[in-house]
Amino acid sequence: MDIVVKGRKTEVPERFRKHVAEKLKLEKIQKLDGKVISLDVEVSKEPNPRQADRSDRVEITLRSRGPVIRAEAAASDPYAALDLAAEKLDARLRKQHDKRFSRRGARRLTAAEVPDHVPGAATLNGNGTFQEEEPAGVPTKKIGSLEVKGEGPLVVREKTHVASPMTLDQALYEMELVGHDFYLFVDSETKEPSVVYRRHAYDYGVIHLNTDPMVAEAETQAAGGMLGG
Repeated sequence: MDIVVKGRKTEVPERFRKHVAEKLKLEKIQKLDGKVISLDVEVSKEPNPRQADRSDRVEITLRSRGPVIRAEAAASDPYAALDLAAEKLDARLRKQHDKRFSRRGARRLTAAEVPDHVPGAATLNGNGTFQEEEPAGVPTKKIGSLEVKGEGPLVVREKTHVASPMTLDQALYEMELVGHDFYLFVDSETKEPSVVYRRHAYDYGVIHLNTDPMVAEAETQAAGGMLGG
């Protein structure tokens, strides 16, 4: 398995590629997860001078036969950002490794029990997650219903993922692995899209979407009427 390093709207020097190979040691990673399929490193740069202290961002994506693990960080240079992202990746790999072995022969935890069994589950925001504090003094403006920080322009980043139906417990576990405050999934019971998200303290919430055929039909007829008129 090779490490794929790519830049998003920026050049990636050969020196940095070599540093990535030295920093992300494949032998160490494969000891924690022997089913690794690919390891991608994406480097991007923020052109806004107001965000110079976190202008370089590094995102590491590890794909295996198990859940996808991501870790990203931003700093004033790509080397510092890589160091931070690598530390997060190592912590999540160890967490998954320990959980995999501790679950052998044990029952699956419920969503309410996760904070009692997963150390730091409620303090991830302050200890190595993707969410970072905005620097003081950054102006905020309204564009429609959205708030845009800094001078813009507004950039929308889209991602598409293949989703397999899963339980609420598994969705919560996946959310903790990637370090996000929410996780979109397809509920294995209802077959409908749902979102699990982090609330305050030890609380978690879940939003279920139910498709209403009557509403969908009414909207379709209304759209057809507008086009016909």
